[in-house]
Amino acid sequence: MPSSLGTKLRKSRLLVWGALDAESCLIVLFLFPFLWFGRASAQEASPPKSKVSHDDSTEVISKTHANHNVPFKYDINHIAERGIGSEANMYSLETEQKLGHALAQDIEMHSKLVTDRVITEYVNRLGQRIVRNSDARIPINIKVIESNEIAAFTLPGGYIYVDTGLILATENEAELAGLMAHEIAHVAARHATLRETRMQIWRHARVALMFAGSFGTILQTAMFLKIGRDAEREADLLGLEYQYVAGYDPRSFVQFFERLHAKQKQNLVSKAFDTHPMTEDRIRRAQEEISTLLPDKTEYVVDTGEFQEIKARLGRLIVENAHPVLHRHDPEEDTPTGGNMPRQDEH
Repeated sequence: MPSSLGTKLRKSRLLVWGALDAESCLIVLFLFPFLWFGRASAQEASPPKSKVSHDDSTEVISKTHANHNVPFKYDINHIAERGIGSEANMYSLETEQKLGHALAQDIEMHSKLVTDRVITEYVNRLGQRIVRNSDARIPINIKVIESNEIAAFTLPGGYIYVDTGLILATENEAELAGLMAHEIAHVAARHATLRETRMQIWRHARVALMFAGSFGTILQTAMFLKIGRDAEREADLLGLEYQYVAGYDPRSFVQFFERLHAKQKQNLVSKAFDTHPMTEDRIRRAQEEISTLLPDKTEYVVDTGEFQEIKARLGRLIVENAHPVLHRHDPEEDTPTGGNMPRQDEH
């Protein structure tokens, strides 16, 4: 929340009970359950702080979670059994998939998809490795968009798009796996339709908020921002878990954003992750979650030769598309007779 907005909200809270009339007080009481619901959601999105004993055995991981009372929701030994994405939602999974399909068609009509099969099959294979180690309950479609933007985004119903700029900005396979795991987490937790569900609740409360004047506007804006922050926080945590269980070093996710954050501070990256800002606080929280919930392993996948080959191939493809090779046409090639006719052995 911006500091100015936070200051206004704090001042409004101090004045509200002294300044509001009886009708407005009833409005605030009406909104209290929604405020408490939001507070509970924030608490669920932040795992308890506890230091784990690092070991590479599943048995020790299980004991670590039991000893430190880690909620079932964050127990990596029960991924796909934890009820992720089962919160109250006005959209059924089937409806969500239909909505996503329609949106995907529109996106693909207005975007240039990478069609190189070597590249697309690699990216999809990497993504599906993460999906198999996630809480996702629906199939996930992963496609690559030719764009210089360092970004990726998710549509409802299991549609993920990765920009070529993001792939080229990663230094190893583990970084790309972590970024894709973050997007897969959005799908697993059904954040798109869950956000719309919660916003619908607030739209129904709009009439009451109108009577609250500027305080109501501030409150509504703050809650919309909070919904987005909570979704990103949960996607960070779940993505780190999925990346870890799939065998990749989760620290690579943080390392990528530390590098990107440094470039953003120097204004070297103008639009990178506008909707997914990686602040210093968010980086710190991810580091704490790795050390708290994910015991060290003796080995991680960090990079592969295939990733470097794909990255080089993608780089060449981008250059070729930006500067197409022109072939000079020789009119004599159209001559039906003469020395330019191919010989039989030239076929």
